[in-house]
Amino acid sequence: MKAILAKANYWARSKDFDSETNREIQRLLDQKSEKELIDRFYKDLAFGTGGLRGIIGAGSARINIYNIRKATSALAIHLNQTYLKTKIKVAISFDSRRYSKEFAWGSAEILSAHNIQVFITENMRPTPMLSFMVRKYSCHAGICITASHNPPNYNGYKIYWKDGGQLVPPHDKNIIEIYNKISDYSQLKKIDASDACKKGMIKTVGSELDEDYFSQVLDLSFYKKRAKKIKIIYTPLHGTGITAVPTILKSSGYDIHTLREQSTTDGSFSTVKSPNPEDPESLKLAEDYGDVHQGDLVLATDPDADRFSISQKVGRTWHRFDGNQLICLLTHFILSSLKERKKDLSQGIILKTIVTTELLESIARSYNVTCENTLTGFKWIGEKIEQYESGQRKPYKSFICGGEESYGFLVGQFVRDKDAMISCLLASEMVNFYRDKNINLRDVLDKLYQKHGYYLEKLNTFILPGKDGADNINEIMCKLRDETPDEVGGLKVTKCLDFLNTARSKDIKDQYGPLPLANVIQLFLGEGTKLTIRPSGTEPKLKIYFSLKGDSFYSREEKLSVIKDKTQKKYQSIKENFQTYIMNLKKS
Repeated sequence: MKAILAKANYWARSKDFDSETNREIQRLLDQKSEKELIDRFYKDLAFGTGGLRGIIGAGSARINIYNIRKATSALAIHLNQTYLKTKIKVAISFDSRRYSKEFAWGSAEILSAHNIQVFITENMRPTPMLSFMVRKYSCHAGICITASHNPPNYNGYKIYWKDGGQLVPPHDKNIIEIYNKISDYSQLKKIDASDACKKGMIKTVGSELDEDYFSQVLDLSFYKKRAKKIKIIYTPLHGTGITAVPTILKSSGYDIHTLREQSTTDGSFSTVKSPNPEDPESLKLAEDYGDVHQGDLVLATDPDADRFSISQKVGRTWHRFDGNQLICLLTHFILSSLKERKKDLSQGIILKTIVTTELLESIARSYNVTCENTLTGFKWIGEKIEQYESGQRKPYKSFICGGEESYGFLVGQFVRDKDAMISCLLASEMVNFYRDKNINLRDVLDKLYQKHGYYLEKLNTFILPGKDGADNINEIMCKLRDETPDEVGGLKVTKCLDFLNTARSKDIKDQYGPLPLANVIQLFLGEGTKLTIRPSGTEPKLKIYFSLKGDSFYSREEKLSVIKDKTQKKYQSIKENFQTYIMNLKKS
């Protein structure tokens, strides 16, 4: 507690911080708010799967302008050490959250002081456009201020490297080392933004970025039939998608209606409980609007427009699809389209993460296309795309598409992160294509299940905030390694993969190919069932992924509905059993 109080007193009294920050921390000290002080100062923010992310507020473990400057200083130092005698360039964009624009310009001021050229968007733009921007302007790195789909009290800071992909080793580790050595905020040099603009160190980017990006997205079309028979309801959930999705879909000839109530820039996301398209409730307003205005398809994007979800009207009800189902439907649509055009798929590759459905691999195999796995987080998919394209990884494979269970998908080579604009366009084309055949997506998915077997994936999370939560998550993972169960829900554990255990690296390589170390444990059970346990890299959560496969249609004469029901019941049994096991670890 002594070290925490020393940090807190520094933030409360030092002139390195503004008076409002001083007062905020002094008030906690006066009130002797021990738990709150611990949560704010027990650590420095760390880079996870999505960069820095945290609750907005004063403190070393919070997102604020001072930690943004600190992170940017660390990036600038690393860039100058990496690219000697080079005119370094960095791209910056930001989302609709509170303080996002201020954090973006604060980053630009720091970079300018380190003699780094900055390109910054005039207004908020989707995260995938930052990836595109890095590549378009031949930048050495990029910064995106966003907390993606997190609650409104969060913000974040993503770093991208010169290939347009999110930061991966060794660069992330080097930046973290520099970041952790900065203890005196008075060391952080910056140039006032107005002065930096006058000197040409900061340049704003506007319509030229939009035009180039939109053009490349539209060129990806897989079904260019002019007659568009569907009415689309779109919600950006108060985020950046409003700046891109409507323009792209209108340019493709679609009848798109943007939900006015959720099109305003609102960092508090006042019309939704959570600005997360994974949450079915986030689609409710759009679906209600679709009911009144005879909509066929609802599209939703998260605040930084890298994730998306859809809901299709089937009869009188809206049918939603989870992230695994969406990427399987899109991949099947793309591969069937390429096959129909007689494209050579022999060097093609599909990329997925280790927690994404195995149905995707089965679909790829049916088209004689390779499917490979990465760790969780789209940055690893982006890294593998770059490795194949640059020749680092051989033999050469041409990236077709890739996705992850958390509603992220990518097609094409000009962006190196999941892209909701591309996904919304292709989802609209897919629905339009099947509408011309009088088929809905639910029926298409069932046909995939009939061919490949029924796959069921579920995610359960334990939310454990603050220092106590972080300690709890770490303790659970340690105990799980030491006390791996022999069975779960009546199914024997046939194999355990610990991605931190170097002694088991051969087992992991045999299962997935070579992967970096990660705080992940996988339990393989009988009957095609798999559990994956990992702490979130961006939120105070312990995540448990359940993956089950139902009986094969080739071996049993059963209706799909019966197989679905049996698999759901098996999942419930396994979930309840394993959650009890985890809770006992938590208590012990």
